[in-house]
Amino acid sequence: MQVLVIGAGVVGLAAARAIALRGHDVIVAEAENAIGTGISSRNSEVIHAGMYYPTGSLRAQHCVAGRRLLYAFCASHGVPHRKCGKLIVATDAVETEKIEKIAAQGKINGVEGLELMTAEAARALEPQLFCTAALNSTETGIVDAHAYMLALRGDIEDAGGVIAFNTPVLGAKRKDGMWIVTFGGAEGGEFEFDALVNCAGLRAQSVARTIEDYPQARVPKQVLAKGNYFTFTGRPVFSRLIYPAPVHGGLGVHVTLDLAGRMRFGPDVEWIDREYYPVDPKRADVFYAAIRTYFPALPDASLAPDYSGIRPKITGPGEPAADFLIDAPAQHGVPGLVQMFGIESPGLTSSLSLGEEVAALISA
Repeated sequence: MQVLVIGAGVVGLAAARAIALRGHDVIVAEAENAIGTGISSRNSEVIHAGMYYPTGSLRAQHCVAGRRLLYAFCASHGVPHRKCGKLIVATDAVETEKIEKIAAQGKINGVEGLELMTAEAARALEPQLFCTAALNSTETGIVDAHAYMLALRGDIEDAGGVIAFNTPVLGAKRKDGMWIVTFGGAEGGEFEFDALVNCAGLRAQSVARTIEDYPQARVPKQVLAKGNYFTFTGRPVFSRLIYPAPVHGGLGVHVTLDLAGRMRFGPDVEWIDREYYPVDPKRADVFYAAIRTYFPALPDASLAPDYSGIRPKITGPGEPAADFLIDAPAQHGVPGLVQMFGIESPGLTSSLSLGEEVAALISA
């Protein structure tokens, strides 16, 4: 079977790898000139444990399974990572109730290594922390996302797959049981495939609208939520990730660490109507206020604008958070087509598990 995967972000690469390892011929079409230039390179690089997500949701299923697969993959492929752990902290009674509910949801989701602890126990782990209670997650970690994507690419190419850069998909239609796909770029033209997988991330909706046989009413809206990050200019004061109780649209402005030891804060939630990535230095005022709820000793003038990412949400402000949306032939009725929408956090953690599901759908 000849399969086209659209998008060389982390989920597209994981799907292409899983499909290639099943013995299919795979081409990954990427509009940019490198892998992972969008969502996949603009996140916290966190390996999530899986306790936030509703019972039975795709996010719960794939985050927990994907986390286990990802740690094993990193170990077997030499991908830099560290199981550093995380504290989700409460600073008042309302937030304490929130983290207790998160702990209960984590148990339902099958998440290992969760422990509710007192403020004193949390401060014994992280002396600079202020909280009234905390949830300790020992299975949370961090990963070098680019090294991970390079390893996925290596597996794809070892299995005979190909990544075509600077190759945007302009359209697709069914003819005689095949997909006729039109590509742009210097090597553009029309080519035939048995199956298509749309993993285009921020471009997933626009790609879906070029697929003639796909019911257009099924293309969900796209809502852009920008997340800004600020670097801490001093020496890191935490050894674990520190998360506040979640907020609408995200998990709150949290402490994130990278493998080089640097400490950042973010992301926030900035609802936007177009893609743009510069970080407004004025947003630091909001960051200082949010961070000092759990790190009151944060010095003045210690935050510097860093980078931002954009979440490809399919629900907006005031609406319940949507699950991952995987639209397959059993739902939409079009043979050989899998569409993936709203693959935001925990998409990185979930990627290997999502890839296995896509490979199974294509092979069915």
